[in-house]
Amino acid sequence: MTDEADVPGTATVGIPPPLQPPVPDPVVRLGPPMPADRARGWILAITLAVLGGVLRFAGLGYPTDSGTPVFDEKHYVPQAWQMLRNGGVEDNPGYELVAHPPLGKQLIALGEWIFGYDSVGWRVAAALCGTLMILMIVRVARRLTRSTLLGGIAGVLLICDGVSHVQSRIGMLDIFQAFFVLAAFCTLVRDRDDVRDRLAGALDRIGESPFGPRLGVRWWRLGTGVLLGMACGVKWSGIYWVAFFGVLVLVWDATARKAAGVERPWVGALRRDLLPALWALLLVPVLTYFACLWAWFGSEVGIDRHAVGNQVGTGGSWSFIPPALRSLWYFSGHVLAFHESLDTPVGHPHPWESKPWTWPMGLRPMLYYYESNASVGGCGSSECTSAVMLVGTPALWWPAIPVLAWGIWRAVTKLDWRYAAVLVGYAAGFLPWFVNINRQMYFFYMTPVAPFLVLGTVLVMGDVLGRARRASSERRRTGLLVVGLWVGLVVANFAWLWPILVGLPITPAHWQAELWLPSWR
Repeated sequence: MTDEADVPGTATVGIPPPLQPPVPDPVVRLGPPMPADRARGWILAITLAVLGGVLRFAGLGYPTDSGTPVFDEKHYVPQAWQMLRNGGVEDNPGYELVAHPPLGKQLIALGEWIFGYDSVGWRVAAALCGTLMILMIVRVARRLTRSTLLGGIAGVLLICDGVSHVQSRIGMLDIFQAFFVLAAFCTLVRDRDDVRDRLAGALDRIGESPFGPRLGVRWWRLGTGVLLGMACGVKWSGIYWVAFFGVLVLVWDATARKAAGVERPWVGALRRDLLPALWALLLVPVLTYFACLWAWFGSEVGIDRHAVGNQVGTGGSWSFIPPALRSLWYFSGHVLAFHESLDTPVGHPHPWESKPWTWPMGLRPMLYYYESNASVGGCGSSECTSAVMLVGTPALWWPAIPVLAWGIWRAVTKLDWRYAAVLVGYAAGFLPWFVNINRQMYFFYMTPVAPFLVLGTVLVMGDVLGRARRASSERRRTGLLVVGLWVGLVVANFAWLWPILVGLPITPAHWQAELWLPSWR
């Protein structure tokens, strides 16, 4: 006689069958929906952008160096003014000193065209981009976390970030690159959600092919390519985000297909998504970069525009390439040579130079402007100091190492795509600078990285708060207290640094009190 327990498909009387973990519905695996408070989310984002804009634009024209640009404004502000006179190109053929592509300088030139050649004119475009970044970070943080509260916190943190604030008030290029990189990240995250929505709508056809369905034209990803090309049109370092985001989007495509139940998701991503990704995130950025050079291509007097036939011969094995592109190659070689020669002089470093290992915590800020004598008034003392220092708000920047470490742990052990995305954006702007340590480097290179520090911090705050469905009410209240104190500390820290972020006259004793670390001096 056969024991019932030995018969397949039966269970021993009185002993329940082993519990099997439920298999999540594919729609659930593809991702949770956005919060339902759409109107409130937009109102919050716009309100914070307006508040941040007021702070960015307040006293925008101050300070100046006796009416002239300060710090590296002295490079880009006059070149932007030259562009207004010369159809969009610089007129410096004698020295051929062009450090970066034209887009950022053209944006500065727009402000000069509207407001004139003064401190407001050459800074207004930077202030506008810095303000719009607040709107974008609220929206992308809300999309990452599915929380309007955390999206709002991201906006507050970016408003109170000293690096983003100062760079939004100076006629330099880095805030423009930060703007286009953050915009590209926003469209990339939006593309991820769009792909998963398309797969959720095609679940009944997933089994028709082991590689999954074709997804059609992905407009958000195409927009990412355009924005990355514009980031390269400001500074060549935008190419790092092209490479890092390109790998990220392919991984997202494969994991989306896997979540939808595709039989061979990784092969499917290579067969279905690789070529369209190369088009959107490689060829489109290249074409966009060329489009940023429209004025140079159309100029008769642009630097090296007619190098072929002058500095470069018309024959040779590359003669089949159009002369304009060969001239551009020659011109780009000069720009590259300029950057390759920027090594730190032995024994004579720039007084505010720093190396990348000091950047995550902002240990070596930069002094953009300093004036301290009897002519500086307004502080209630016989002698006043006015200074503008690029410094990351310590309450936000000093916890960067544990924030990044937590993000790496979550990305590796929990496969949390949100942390992985933020870390990729951070790494693209940080890690490449370790390739050549001898090069002159400065803390303002972290300007495009600052939004990713904010997003990483917000994700950590979300973990501190705990999930509403899983955490107890006591756990949530405690988490809310911790997050509230952290955000309040950042705001208070920003308020304390305000005089040296905008150049307000303060007493020498107050100036000394603002310099918290020896490396700040």
